[in-house]
Amino acid sequence: MNIFEDFSDFLETRLEEFLRNNPHLELQALLEQLREQEKETLKLIIELEGQEKRLENDILTLAQDIQRWHQRISKAKEVGRLDLVEPAQEREAALLRQGNQLWGQMQGAKQQLIQAKELLRQIQQRKQEVQTQVTQAQATYAKQNYDNIGWNQGINYGSYNKATDPLEAEFQKWELDDELNRLKRDI
Repeated sequence: MNIFEDFSDFLETRLEEFLRNNPHLELQALLEQLREQEKETLKLIIELEGQEKRLENDILTLAQDIQRWHQRISKAKEVGRLDLVEPAQEREAALLRQGNQLWGQMQGAKQQLIQAKELLRQIQQRKQEVQTQVTQAQATYAKQNYDNIGWNQGINYGSYNKATDPLEAEFQKWELDDELNRLKRDI
């Protein structure tokens, strides 16, 4: 087991060293994490909105039941069916308690929704900041590589690197923004 731990530590050290030597890749990894968090937060928001809608519908249905039992109590009192009044009042009270519980759950879902939307806003803001840093780091990296090419050295266009391509980054950003706008429209 010790050899695996040593090997794992070695790989982690090499990865950290590699990322320190290539900060633009570290930023891209962070950007990818933020994209994943954004996607998960959007899923959570959609879930919470669905939960809130279901609870609202349940509360409305329950309110109709309470109203029906209230009318039954009044009718039973009017005609003198006292044997039905107390059980009907107990049923109405149980429905009111259930309504209070559902109301509390709905308020909790609304609070979670507000928090999730705030989290999404923060993630998007941080993602934008990191995207700017990625673009700047890629430009710096590209300039350094270009400066290192001599007059008699050709540029090898066949060595395409997706991780450091500014055009790739721009398209990914555009596609993500397009997807985000689509999700916002669907919400």
